[in-house]
Amino acid sequence: MGRRATPEVNAGSMADIAFLLLIFFLVTTTIEKDKGIARQLPPKQEDIPEDVIIKQKNLFIVNVNRNDQLLVEEELMELKDLKQAAIDFIDNGGAPAGSPEHCNYCKGKRLPDSSDNPDKAVISVQNDRLTSYGMYIAVQNELVAAYNHLRNRESQRLYGWDFTEMKKAMDDGDIKGAKADDIEEKLKNIQALIPLKLSEAEPKQAGS
Repeated sequence: MGRRATPEVNAGSMADIAFLLLIFFLVTTTIEKDKGIARQLPPKQEDIPEDVIIKQKNLFIVNVNRNDQLLVEEELMELKDLKQAAIDFIDNGGAPAGSPEHCNYCKGKRLPDSSDNPDKAVISVQNDRLTSYGMYIAVQNELVAAYNHLRNRESQRLYGWDFTEMKKAMDDGDIKGAKADDIEEKLKNIQALIPLKLSEAEPKQAGS
């Protein structure tokens, strides 16, 4: 009696199905985008002044040591208090009335020993090399939140909308045409009123 041949399985249709599944997953899968801290480097300058003098009262020093302790103006501070402290500094408006540096939209205490106006106010962040990345990000978030708070206040006063919401809508491409040009100009105006001036110094060695 002859040996019966083993029937072959047609794998062609299996390959087609696998190919269709691959296309399906490529089309439907969403890829997570990593998000970081938004920072724009200043443009390259050919003629850099040798000495940039910043008045001590216009400098707000934030230091994070190796133990993730926060020192603001050489005093210990809780992270939750940093945002308000930064707002008070930026919005102080200490320049006297009638002077070129007077801030007529500032709502701070106008202390003579604090910043003259938001354009002069500089926040200097100093980190230790052993500062944790989580603490570094938390400090940055609080400081940026302080600027956003003031920008939202001014955009509400001038235009009736929040700076952060409108900026996101512009970045997402939700606003187009002539309206987008108008909004872009207004966003630049708010940024000029409350410029983000964060200076990050070189991290210190653990022993210094």
